[in-house]
Amino acid sequence: MSLASTPTADPWGYHTVRIHEITPEVADVATYHLGFDDSAVAAAYRFQPGQFNMLYLPGFGEVPISLSADPRSSTTWAHTVRAVGNVTQKLARSKVGDTLGLRGPFGSGWPLHTAEGHDVVLVAGGLGIAPLRPAIYELLRQANRFRSLTLLYGSRTPDTILFEHELPEWSQRGMSVQITVDRASPTWSGHVGVVTLLLDRLPLSDPQQTSVLMCGPEVMMRFVGKSALARGIPESQLWLSMERNMQCAIGLCGHCQLGPTFICKDGPVYRHDHLAPFLNVEGL
Repeated sequence: MSLASTPTADPWGYHTVRIHEITPEVADVATYHLGFDDSAVAAAYRFQPGQFNMLYLPGFGEVPISLSADPRSSTTWAHTVRAVGNVTQKLARSKVGDTLGLRGPFGSGWPLHTAEGHDVVLVAGGLGIAPLRPAIYELLRQANRFRSLTLLYGSRTPDTILFEHELPEWSQRGMSVQITVDRASPTWSGHVGVVTLLLDRLPLSDPQQTSVLMCGPEVMMRFVGKSALARGIPESQLWLSMERNMQCAIGLCGHCQLGPTFICKDGPVYRHDHLAPFLNVEGL
């Protein structure tokens, strides 16, 4: 069930993409639906859930952004972006019809094939749900290959929940969706607390046949990993997506080095045991 990604013949070569639609999500976050101007490139482009592109805005620079699109899309490719720096703030001022450069896809994807026959638990924190969204689409599309699908999603407050309009549809299609917030509003009636608590309380029919995909702040993933291991889930079935200052996207510049690996080339998706020794090293 793996999706082949289109190899980048020239990793430095850009393709022109145009903003076809902008979907406001929450404060400072929007999803940009980008389409290639070159129809041949558009027809050939493929990516694996979990991979990222480099988006280039002339005069401002480039930034790595994970795809949040349906991998089977044939028209536009969604990137969900928080405006936090010069490049992303410039993108936030862009309009439908504006163009930018794109190179990619880069990096490793979620190994969904290794989870076939398992209970699959996705754990997301904040914007970390965006790189998991393509995996959610693919898991739901082939739900009969898995024993069960569960999404545990933690957000800072109820008004920062991403893709809230899609969550009911995911539930209707067979995914158990549980949401928790750090701080509740007067109208919030759901869970309150860190997302790790949801994993601690989650009934597991067979931990040995459970796979966990996680994405969010590093401290969250560190504790999710500890919780999963304590529940008896094998470390070989824990996967996480890392974020670092990626600039070249092919492992040359060294900005995203973490221990012996380069996030852009060896990641961003890693098996937990490959990174566990480095997750507790302060400042690494």
